[in-house]
Amino acid sequence: MTAAIRTVLGDIRPEELGVCDAHDHLFISSPALPGRALDDAVAARSELDAFAALGGRAVVQWTPWGMGPRAGELPALSRQSGVHIVSATGMHQARHYEPDELGRVRDSLAELFIRELTSPPVKAGMIKVAGAYHGLDGHARRVLAAAAEAHHATGAPIGVHLEAGSAALDVLDVLCGTHGVAPHRVLLGHLQRFPDASLHRQAAEAGAFLVFDGPSRAHHATDWLLLGSLAALSDAGHAHQILLGADTVTAAARSSADGPGMPFLLSGLRPRIERELGPELASAVFTENPARALAVQWRQP
Repeated sequence: MTAAIRTVLGDIRPEELGVCDAHDHLFISSPALPGRALDDAVAARSELDAFAALGGRAVVQWTPWGMGPRAGELPALSRQSGVHIVSATGMHQARHYEPDELGRVRDSLAELFIRELTSPPVKAGMIKVAGAYHGLDGHARRVLAAAAEAHHATGAPIGVHLEAGSAALDVLDVLCGTHGVAPHRVLLGHLQRFPDASLHRQAAEAGAFLVFDGPSRAHHATDWLLLGSLAALSDAGHAHQILLGADTVTAAARSSADGPGMPFLLSGLRPRIERELGPELASAVFTENPARALAVQWRQP
């Protein structure tokens, strides 16, 4: 079988992906974040257009099941903007759902994920899961087990929200050690929020992809350490495992508001990486690595 990346408009060859924002949100909502939903399709289109104008060609939306991903609207946005969109299934921390909603799907999570990965008209191209703060609670372990089952059935990559960047090795121990997921099929998110070079190196040595999804909001105190983290990983031989995304989760974080939004990845961050760390690393981080991380040999269970 040939490896392919599953977008909302269908499967594409890895070389078609282009410059990629590897972790972001066009739509997202949660009862834990009242009044802060991303639910404006016009604003989403504007953000995509601004990203595309700078050479952006792909965006990965990590919004999982039950958090307002509005998957049915993504194909039109992709066609209109010319930007490939990869959507997600999966499940976040329990606090982002109503208890009754969780109760309805608690015993059929793997089936839910598999259905959203394989059923037309809009198929998800990855599974999103979440750890807890410096550990894994019972909910997280249940979701990780279901994600692993869905991965083995379909081949889908698994993206992980690490709370404040913590518990990366715990997640890998469960997904890869307990449930047999190949480490290179795991994308660890929010690592810039926990700028521990030793931890980053251990996660990279285990074989996972490392997603630095910032700077996404001005109050992230660790944003200024981002390039140093990338340099340390590159110097240790892990340049081929680094991904970058904007992780825009509020309307205020969009480029049309207080920013920096999706465009800053290419207008601000990419030039600095090219200048300070070299054009080869920039090309790997924005183009080659996302294509390898998201391309799988899809299976139909």
